[in-house]
Amino acid sequence: MPEGWHRQVADGLQITVRLTPKSSRDALDGAENGADGAVWLKARVRAIPEDGKANKALIALLSKKSGVAKSRIHLQSGATSRLKTLVLECSEGEAREAIKRLLA
Repeated sequence: MPEGWHRQVADGLQITVRLTPKSSRDALDGAENGADGAVWLKARVRAIPEDGKANKALIALLSKKSGVAKSRIHLQSGATSRLKTLVLECSEGEAREAIKRLLA
């Protein structure tokens, strides 16, 4: 499993996600290496990329899978891009558990 899609930051866990909207299902498909060497967590949602609907669906999916409340997950960058950076506000212990759950 590729590493580098997550890192501990002052306010929690920062993750990089590549989002595919308008999918047939909401799911996390593990980590993946890009051709440029970048690493991200692959995610897909049924929502369309309009008016922030896909971003909201991504936050809901990450919350469900990680166990971190939606109100504690923030989009840091990439609002209109497929590659997004999000911060999950959590302790170091919660972050380790969230990483395990996101990859399960």
